[in-house]
Amino acid sequence: MKWQQRLINPVLDKEFRLRMRTIRSPIALLVYLLAIGLMAFGYIYVTMGGFGNGSPGFNPENSRVMFYFLSCAQLGLIAFMTPGLTAGIVSGEREKQTLNMLLTTQQSSTTIIVSKLVSSLSFMLLVIVATMPVYSIVFLFGGISPSQLIKVFLFYLFIMFVLGAFGIMFSTLFKKTVISIIVTYGFTLFIFAGTGMLYLFFMEVMQRAYRGTTPPSYSWAGYILGFNPAAALLSLFEPGISRSVFRVTGSNNAQPPVELWEVCVPVYAVLAVAAVWISIRYIRPRLKKRS
Repeated sequence: MKWQQRLINPVLDKEFRLRMRTIRSPIALLVYLLAIGLMAFGYIYVTMGGFGNGSPGFNPENSRVMFYFLSCAQLGLIAFMTPGLTAGIVSGEREKQTLNMLLTTQQSSTTIIVSKLVSSLSFMLLVIVATMPVYSIVFLFGGISPSQLIKVFLFYLFIMFVLGAFGIMFSTLFKKTVISIIVTYGFTLFIFAGTGMLYLFFMEVMQRAYRGTTPPSYSWAGYILGFNPAAALLSLFEPGISRSVFRVTGSNNAQPPVELWEVCVPVYAVLAVAAVWISIRYIRPRLKKRS
């Protein structure tokens, strides 16, 4: 057996062919690159005084801030696109009445779920790799090391896997694609915006509670923001962010109990693997037990 046949099973081969033979994939890639490119050149234009309110020059400090800006913007685009690519891949087969035919083949449930997840994430990986030339603008002006760029792209892959795992789980559990898409986007909105709002709420409560007293070195409320992917990404750039997030009031130079990304990565890794397991477990119809 050739190595291609070992790596690409019939389900994965079919998903690759179906995804790339339509015009929608190149158009989506083009729109994504245009969005990232416009953000990069727009930032440079504004920073170099395009509107008469900036310094006439682009230095390594501007380059570093631009890298942070592009990284957070790309994380937002990943959070917007990944649920749309994965939330309908099982429920869509069910609505087209092709899922039962797929389940009668010799492919196992694990092969079907993993192949569909890999094919969807492969397109996102293609999109992310295609943005590498845009990031090369940052290296022209310095301020960023290659190791930081590698960390960011590895974090992108991790978040894509997490959002994709939950998308395929909801697509397996819900029969209607519309419902699975809504629930997946709701989950994405919660981990990006809901965790931030919960952190602000509990931090305000703790600051009021410790007013007039000696507060502890750090608050447990900082762990809530560890579940926010954007905050975890920023903690990869600036370790001082974790210190300020855990601090209750006043100045405190002690080391934080943990970096934000050290909360985000292990917790979401376990949850994502559990989501894939649930998808494998429930993709096949379960027979009702006789009483």
